[in-house]
Amino acid sequence: QVQLVESGGGSVQAGGSLRLSCAASGMIFSANAMGWYRQAPGKVRELVAAITSGGATNYANSVKGRFTISRDNAKNTVYLRMNSLKPEDTAVYYCTAGNDYPLSWVHWGQGTQVTVSS
Repeated sequence: QVQLVESGGGSVQAGGSLRLSCAASGMIFSANAMGWYRQAPGKVRELVAAITSGGATNYANSVKGRFTISRDNAKNTVYLRMNSLKPEDTAVYYCTAGNDYPLSWVHWGQGTQVTVSS
């Protein structure tokens, strides 16, 4: 049974930083693409960042230059470093795992809340 457990969310002031972690189990982590989505109240869930099994990354335009996704295959963990946070980054952030090509998502975590105050 695949489990994705997020941690690292919280409340921060605008301009601050957070690092989210997602620990995976029950799957061959190194063979999976990993990603982070977010969903703000009343909005559609959107892709924030993704990293393939080979390490290729892509980001939403709204977070480019501020967020960095990385993975540690030895720890079965994917990270999302978020710098220069803005109030519009406030959302529940979800970790996801899936297939590289085409990039598609199969498993989801429960989510972690990120709140950025102005």
